[in-house]
Amino acid sequence: MAENNGVLVVIPARLASTRLPRKPLLSIAGQPMIAHVLARAREAAVGPVIVATDSSEIADVIGREGGTAVMTRSDHPSGSDRVYEAVESYDPEKRFKIIVNLQGDLPLIEPRAILAVADLMASGPADIGTLVNEITEEHEVNDANVVKAVLSPLGGNRFRAIYFTRAAAPTGEGPLYHHVGIYAYRRTALTQFIGLPPSVLEKREKLEQLRALEADMRIDAALVDIAPFGVDTPADLQRVRDVMGDAQPV
Repeated sequence: MAENNGVLVVIPARLASTRLPRKPLLSIAGQPMIAHVLARAREAAVGPVIVATDSSEIADVIGREGGTAVMTRSDHPSGSDRVYEAVESYDPEKRFKIIVNLQGDLPLIEPRAILAVADLMASGPADIGTLVNEITEEHEVNDANVVKAVLSPLGGNRFRAIYFTRAAAPTGEGPLYHHVGIYAYRRTALTQFIGLPPSVLEKREKLEQLRALEADMRIDAALVDIAPFGVDTPADLQRVRDVMGDAQPV
């Protein structure tokens, strides 16, 4: 059933994190972080799940969990490049038409969030789908680490993305939306995206998705009431451990 849906979930994972070294292998409630993300992706049941990595240690963990790891080059400039290499290696026959790029540092991601981004691509003209949720914490408005999505409503919980920024935008009355870093690409759109050079606004904002917008690719976003957060710092790791009842100090 999963293959017939044409969806493949890819989790890029590498050890070379500067802010939190060996991040995917850090223990949370007795399991490596990457094992938690793999489990959540499997629970979503939208399609097969593979882990794209340049580390034999990560591949060994995935193997012990009964998962599939695809080895990739170590010099990729972004997670999307690593995802693309893994997809081409795993599926040269191009059976899978929708590729979900799930970051390997989201151990608290809810399976329904993964399902939501896959469902976003089931109909409609978008090249890329992603998720947003409404900002409710005032301190996040001007936090440059919280990426905001500037959106145009399409009806229901669906929007077209106009811009992404680290600044508080748009101005004026109305909600602000926090971008959730999970993507679903049409296979053809992923190929197009990888072939594009880094764009002016992408380099300025340090946001990869702006490359797609500057190339006139369409990104749609689904509004969800889920706010998964990535683990980028020791404080983030401690927060996740606290949520999962892990008393181990960072």
